[in-house]
Amino acid sequence: MKTDRKNRRKLRAVTLGCSKNTVDTEHLLACLSDIFEIVSDGPADILLVNTCGFIGDAKEESVNTILEAVEEKKQGSFGSVVVFGCLSQRYADSLRGEIPEVDAWFGARDLNPLLRYLGAEVETGTRRYLTEPGRPYAYLKISEGCDRRCSYCAIPFIRGAHRSVPIETLVEEARSLAANGIRELELIAQDSTFYGLDLYHRRALADLLRALSEVEGIEWLRIHYSYPASFPEDVLEQMADNPKVCAYMDIPLQHISDRILDRMHRGIDGKGTRELIARMREKVPGVVLRTTMIVGFPGETGEEFKQLLDFVREARFERLGAFTYSEEEGTFGADNFEDDVDASVKAGRLDELMRLQSGISLEYNLSRVGSVVRVLVDDFSAGMLVCRSQGESPDVDGEILVKCPGTGDPASLVGSFIDVKIVSADVYDVFAEPV
Repeated sequence: MKTDRKNRRKLRAVTLGCSKNTVDTEHLLACLSDIFEIVSDGPADILLVNTCGFIGDAKEESVNTILEAVEEKKQGSFGSVVVFGCLSQRYADSLRGEIPEVDAWFGARDLNPLLRYLGAEVETGTRRYLTEPGRPYAYLKISEGCDRRCSYCAIPFIRGAHRSVPIETLVEEARSLAANGIRELELIAQDSTFYGLDLYHRRALADLLRALSEVEGIEWLRIHYSYPASFPEDVLEQMADNPKVCAYMDIPLQHISDRILDRMHRGIDGKGTRELIARMREKVPGVVLRTTMIVGFPGETGEEFKQLLDFVREARFERLGAFTYSEEEGTFGADNFEDDVDASVKAGRLDELMRLQSGISLEYNLSRVGSVVRVLVDDFSAGMLVCRSQGESPDVDGEILVKCPGTGDPASLVGSFIDVKIVSADVYDVFAEPV
């Protein structure tokens, strides 16, 4: 039911954490836009805070954001503050007592109860209210929850068991996004390679890629958060043969030591990891691999860290991020392993790993100088077109910066594909000229 536009109350949303949270917020706002005026800043009758509860820094940011919100509420900026998401899924009982000024708490799995609380008469569906209008890419959450039991990760008991979104539902959502100017979809999940097992009793990510590639207007499909154990090989066939599937794979590996991988409950050893990387590079020539690593896992020795460094030198990942181990209560690791690597040692190992990767990244970027690539124009700023090729994912990778053409409105190029020649590079970004 829509309300009189003149009498609508204002609603504002703040989203913390990962892109999966962004999708949740956008589904909610699409339902609530029928009864509220959605504002991006300033005072509002209701402030929604979508929280993250994954690791310590994210939890601290979420708590600080809530505290700032209730303080602004006291000053009259907000009529009420409503909190949902991973932090409140995990800690709502204690937070209610600690921050009583919050008007309502909902978990990450409570989107429809939250809608009912706010007066909406619909449930979340395929509609999205894009919180960053104008950008030509969007995240598409293909499943929720996780059946993995990595010993360091709290996601399974925050988000629940793995639940795939049906292919036809995702195609409908993709069509809606394409109609709103989206040209690239970032496929996200807790584990994208697990997609389909619950619905179709088989891994169906390749089937989903085929279906999405038929959506008119969608030109690029990019896979994030894939899991190395039992990797579905038909996905590599799609990546090699389907021009809409980016030759890019985000595959968090976390470590290479057999003992550490076993303690992490990753379901794969170092040999299997190396073989998988080799198959990816063989079956998809030119594939760009992004991974993440954890340093300072309980019991990690200096020799095991050296194994990790040697592996990174060997694999030469085009993109790599890393973080130090953070003990999360309730996980197998927290209950069974002593967090015995000193914080200063963790920080030193992280710095050494990232210095190594910086050299690899620079070498990779310099190797691209002189090549001509097709790029998607995301934005323009300070006389430069901000672009990406299939080798760059938004928000986490560098960019291709292209000097704006001397004629025409650069804003008109946003969302279009152009060919550019790379002329120089640094560790993070490359610089190009229009062809």
